[in-house]
Amino acid sequence: MIESIQKNKKGILLMLVSSICVCVGQLLWKLSATHGLIFMLAGFVLYGAGALIMIIAYKFGKLSVLQPMLSLNYVLSIVLAAFVLHEAVTLYKVIGVIVITCGVIMIAGGDE
Repeated sequence: MIESIQKNKKGILLMLVSSICVCVGQLLWKLSATHGLIFMLAGFVLYGAGALIMIIAYKFGKLSVLQPMLSLNYVLSIVLAAFVLHEAVTLYKVIGVIVITCGVIMIAGGDE
């Protein structure tokens, strides 16, 4: 497991950065409804940066390991919704976050 993560380490880290950029970009789109055009434009910049970083990440790891990392977008979206938008996090969401996170860890560690 550790060997697989080490082999794909740079790609995994880039995918995590990509997920952060994409999720924050989407959050800024949501906030632009009340905060204006600047938030929307910043959202496009971050979302675009996330997409570019994702493309670069594919150079540094296997697709079968890196692509499932994008499911962390769901985890990060729930965290951002809770802390920034003060949305309720239900038990089902917590269980979903745990399942997604465990799945990503197993996929990242099960390359061979």
